[in-house]
Amino acid sequence: MNAAYTEALSLRRIAQELGVIFIVNDRCDLALAVDADGVHLGQGDLPLHLARKVMGPDKLIGISTHASEQVRAATAGGPDYLGFGPIFKPGSKADHDPVAGVAGLKAIRSLTPLPIFAIGGITLDHVEEVIKAGANGVAVISAILKAPDISQAVNDFVSRISAATSPDS
Repeated sequence: MNAAYTEALSLRRIAQELGVIFIVNDRCDLALAVDADGVHLGQGDLPLHLARKVMGPDKLIGISTHASEQVRAATAGGPDYLGFGPIFKPGSKADHDPVAGVAGLKAIRSLTPLPIFAIGGITLDHVEEVIKAGANGVAVISAILKAPDISQAVNDFVSRISAATSPDS
């Protein structure tokens, strides 16, 4: 069996057990093969309208954006959510787009009614700041995978996001 399929299937099962949404990055074929909840597309991936044909109307589709023009164009295409960034210098990519910063996130918030997930160099200490700047959530790689205790890191992020997005905050 293909290694990507085997790994995605395992992650899909874990996500189902935990009752969380499972999104596959870049690959509609793999997302469908493991019955993922959706797919996240980069600027160079399958265009949104074609991904929607492949994925169907009930699967989530997100689009990575890095500038106001991309936010406007992606919003017009009708995805379910946007990724925006990098907000800070990413720890997982050397060839990233220019850093948008928290100011960039604030600037694009009014351009779309869609949920926005901040990405790029997000650490636990950044969560409240990016939520206050207009993000609905965060996407993290390095802050989780490089943590000494991955389970604890995930729990810490969930707690921090919950606190930052609660009506009382």
